[in-house]
Amino acid sequence: MSASGSGIPNAASGSSSGVKKSFPQVDLSGNDLPPSPAPSSPHTGRRYNIATELVFTEGSDQYNASSVPIYQSATFKQTSNAGGGEYDYTRSGNPTRTHLERHLAKIMSAQRALVVSSGMAALDVITRLLRPGDEVVTGDDLYGGTNRLLKYLSTNGGIIVHHVDTTDPEKVREVLSSKTTMVLLETPTNPLIKIVDIGKIATAAHEANPACIVSVDNTMMSPLLLNPLDFGADVVYESGTKYLSGHHDLMAGVIAVNDLQLGERLYFPINASGCGLSPFDSWLLLRGVKTLKVRMDQQQSNAQRIAEFLESHGFKVRYPGLKSHPQYELHNSMARGAGAVLSFETGDTAISERIVESAKIFAISVSFGCVNSLISMPCRMSHASIDAKTRAERAFPEDLIRLCIGIEDADDLIDDLQRALVQAGAVNVTMDGIEAR
Repeated sequence: MSASGSGIPNAASGSSSGVKKSFPQVDLSGNDLPPSPAPSSPHTGRRYNIATELVFTEGSDQYNASSVPIYQSATFKQTSNAGGGEYDYTRSGNPTRTHLERHLAKIMSAQRALVVSSGMAALDVITRLLRPGDEVVTGDDLYGGTNRLLKYLSTNGGIIVHHVDTTDPEKVREVLSSKTTMVLLETPTNPLIKIVDIGKIATAAHEANPACIVSVDNTMMSPLLLNPLDFGADVVYESGTKYLSGHHDLMAGVIAVNDLQLGERLYFPINASGCGLSPFDSWLLLRGVKTLKVRMDQQQSNAQRIAEFLESHGFKVRYPGLKSHPQYELHNSMARGAGAVLSFETGDTAISERIVESAKIFAISVSFGCVNSLISMPCRMSHASIDAKTRAERAFPEDLIRLCIGIEDADDLIDDLQRALVQAGAVNVTMDGIEAR
């Protein structure tokens, strides 16, 4: 679709329709230039540092809008009865969504990105690659929604699912075979904050079955801190509801690949089912992505201080920014930061419940990645869909508290948490301050 084909006059048209400047039909590279916000730059040549890549995009909007326009249209007029336009129906594609997808592909070190209506919709699209009899290898510490979908597929779809400790590559090797069609990984895991060696497992999976698809949920880290495709993963997916948007005012899912044929296989169910992200939510997500670094920098800084505070008072804290984390070195060999989610144990479920309910700044809520700090007991909320028997088999502490750190003042967050600990009876107040029970 060219500028002239869309009714926009160009330099050769000689039109006097009141447009004050002419628009070239091609860009400086000789590419056809549609009057849509599709391009997101740079595609080739120099890569900027991530803080710049997150913010910098280029579009070809006919009015040079600084903010990418929202094409809030379900359908697009065609130039002939045979169609042929770049866009025809928003279920299949939309200029605002395309711009977002190209921008995400750039920051995720991918050749193609696809955006859908939620993180779970992204996983649903990925698992539609499976067929009855296929085997999936995944972790024993998973987001509750992931566990629920896999259980449904094993019960109703004939999919065989192996849950293993993915922090131990040898245990993964034990269940890999030529029938292993997919490996699903999280790192850090949610909420036990276990670290998975993406490279070792991807290599082992591809040795067992070269066609195996290694998929990594990168929601906890975001593209700012980790790029799983660089370590041998075939697919990376994220809940855009979390850090990418950052404000919990939209739901979105992102899928990214380097294999363009695989990208087409993933696009098919998106187009067929209509789960692609809406134009307005695409615009919101693009806006959120631009502030990812400034938000995450503050959240990580706060999380580190809070993790050190809790550890100094005798709690078992799970956070990859602490040198006491058993996989501290492994995490830092892959990631560029520790993230902003941590969990800790109190040793008493009732005390944990009181801590959660005593906090004021920390809102009791599922999810994470928001600018606001959140607190929850996963076994009561985000992971309640995993039955108590299974949680026990996987050594899931019932007293575990998960903290999702926001951008508030760190001193206020620590004061709020300290007060909650005292009110709950988790610590004793002494002349020298507070100490663990």
